[in-house]
Amino acid sequence: MLGDSVVVVTGGGNGIGAAMARKFGAQGARVVVADLDADAARRVADEAGGLAVGGDAASEEGVRRLVDAALDRYGRIDVFCANAGVAHTGGAEAPEESWAQAWEVNVMAHVRAARAVLPHWLERSGGHFLATVSAAGLLTMLGSAPYAVSKHGALAFAEWLAVTYGDRGITVQALCPQGVRTDMLGSSGETGQRLLADGALEPEQVAEVVLESFADKRFLILPHPEVAEYYALRAADPDRWQGGMRKLQRHVQQP
Repeated sequence: MLGDSVVVVTGGGNGIGAAMARKFGAQGARVVVADLDADAARRVADEAGGLAVGGDAASEEGVRRLVDAALDRYGRIDVFCANAGVAHTGGAEAPEESWAQAWEVNVMAHVRAARAVLPHWLERSGGHFLATVSAAGLLTMLGSAPYAVSKHGALAFAEWLAVTYGDRGITVQALCPQGVRTDMLGSSGETGQRLLADGALEPEQVAEVVLESFADKRFLILPHPEVAEYYALRAADPDRWQGGMRKLQRHVQQP
């Protein structure tokens, strides 16, 4: 399906990113695996038969170095998977550092990646941007305001890209799973565990859904299909939706 496409995956050293990199490599893609953990990126790249790039793909300098490395090695980028993310618990009282990092990694990393690859894609009249968002970007995430708010921002940016560049040969998709058995789920706190653990998918299952979605290029990729129903209810009757979420909030707060 991917043939010899060149695919960049940020946050590719672990979790969903690593599963996607391995899956894409098995399909024949030339994969560029980026991660803050250079050793983890190297391990996954070796397994996928690709290139590892260590560093901070959320920073302007880091994403430019990543894009340049991919172009220097392979001459083009066909797919950019903006997958790196952070999840901080807490509400309005969460530290400034948590809010700032959530915005930088979950939103601005996508903006900077698009800024770096768009000239290349517009010149070629083609490209594919995959944003790992989360169902929290469509709904919300109890107990984690920085995560919920920043993921809403990531979804909004992906939608803007799709509308703005869809007629210029650029495909944009937003991956919005609920719970996935990764380190991020493990660090999501008691509320996250109670809400998401039971229905959590393996990263490999999510990667398979992503690969299947590349064929029809649908904007929302929903590994948990029930999220579509929740999203529709939220849009149709916000008061009813919020009432249900408050009930769930009371439930998870019980000892």
